[in-house]
Amino acid sequence: MISGFEDGYKFYCDNAGIAFAALEGDDFFFNRAEYVANVERRIEDLENSINSFLGDNTPAKQLKGDIAEYWHAKVFNVNAAINQSNHEAYVDRSNEYGSVDISTNFGDSFGLKYYANGEESAKQQAISVFQKYKVYQSKGGKDTLEKYLSDRNYSDQDVLNDPVYLGQIRVIPRDQLETATDWLERMIKTESQRRPEQVKRYQDTLDLLRDRLSDNEGNESIPLTKDEAEKLAILAKEGKFNAEDFGITAPELINAEMIIKESLKAGLSAAVISLVLKTGPEIYKSIEYLIKNGEIDEDQFKKVGFAAISGASEGFIRGTMAAGITICCRSGLLGEGLKNIDAGLIGALVVVSINTMKNAYWVSQGKKTRAELTEELIKNLIIASASLGFGFLGRMAMPQLPTIGYLLGSLVGSLVGSFVYDVGYKATLSFCIDSGVTMFGLVAQDYKLPDDVVEEIGIDTFEYETINIDSFKPETISFDTFTPESFEEESFEITFLRRGVIGINKIGYITV
Repeated sequence: MISGFEDGYKFYCDNAGIAFAALEGDDFFFNRAEYVANVERRIEDLENSINSFLGDNTPAKQLKGDIAEYWHAKVFNVNAAINQSNHEAYVDRSNEYGSVDISTNFGDSFGLKYYANGEESAKQQAISVFQKYKVYQSKGGKDTLEKYLSDRNYSDQDVLNDPVYLGQIRVIPRDQLETATDWLERMIKTESQRRPEQVKRYQDTLDLLRDRLSDNEGNESIPLTKDEAEKLAILAKEGKFNAEDFGITAPELINAEMIIKESLKAGLSAAVISLVLKTGPEIYKSIEYLIKNGEIDEDQFKKVGFAAISGASEGFIRGTMAAGITICCRSGLLGEGLKNIDAGLIGALVVVSINTMKNAYWVSQGKKTRAELTEELIKNLIIASASLGFGFLGRMAMPQLPTIGYLLGSLVGSLVGSFVYDVGYKATLSFCIDSGVTMFGLVAQDYKLPDDVVEEIGIDTFEYETINIDSFKPETISFDTFTPESFEEESFEITFLRRGVIGINKIGYITV
């Protein structure tokens, strides 16, 4: 009974994380319709925003900056939707002094400059408050410097050398990034010797210079060159921008990268579950030992560590595989016939397959026999069938929490299946002992007599030659002793043989 419980629990430890991962993959697929719809809405928003410039009379060379704002913000939102992130970027369209071009709901703000070359774009991004005032005057502005600063919420003139876009992430064309970086580094080196007060605005710009929007969490926009921005502006003025022409489409979202990403997420969940299930019993034994003996068993804690390492690593690998296979089946990548396969069945098949591959490896290394491999395979199939059946019942019994229901049912099924196998195995061996049946070669019938019985009935046996190394024995003196003669009655013994288990799936003669 104890053996059956241990086998059932061991199988459940292997199966629970995998089953959970497979169900996670199943949920991802069924949520895919809403997921894809959300991405498609973001793509439509991108197209509508750029095509809203239809008929605009602004030349493309001037319009490219406005188009770049919408491109970066909306493409970022598409990428965030693909990654199932709630981060979002907004085009503010503000003409206020020092205002940001793109704001976000995750705290960062972005300013874009798409000028003729990298040096010009960098100059505009690093423009100081005083330089901006001079530009204001050149355009006919009449306010004094004090009023100019006051109207823009500056309290004193200490900010004259500060960058107007202080703290904003500066975005420029992709093909200008290297040139702009070199120019800023050169200006920092030059001004540090000549006008140290100017270094701050150049350094702030250099530190925050980018060619795309990014939240540093995997969501970002696609960089544009100056020429690409101008081409987008031309399409926008004609209302002919199509996201698909730029490789931005929803139907291809379930690709290898997405499958791997979702499978890895499910694999991490499986690793945690396997870790808990495998270390739980070992931790319990450690606590029990501590209570009984008042000290910690070092060997037991080593077992906890090994269980944690093996449980987490195996759980991650098995769970990742199960989730990946489930998503591939559900999405039709493995054929129409597998689109409706149950996730629980996939999990069970993964467990049996991996266990069989492990046992086959041990057979190839000579550490297990083919008979042991066959026995393990039959045991896993029986326990897996019971686990799967009870898992379905658990899911039906708990429709509000189907995953929990399946896992609980699977635990009961694993234990039941193990006990059933244990009873059936013993009954099968008893039948083979009595009948001599080999069960299609699964049970080996050995008809050789035990060595002690052969020796007892006086049959000579052949033994391999052995080499005995001569050894030196010192001479000893022994005294003569008197031994009285004794009389023993002649007797005979009867040895009874019967058929019994002499090895794994092996039956032979044993003495009673």
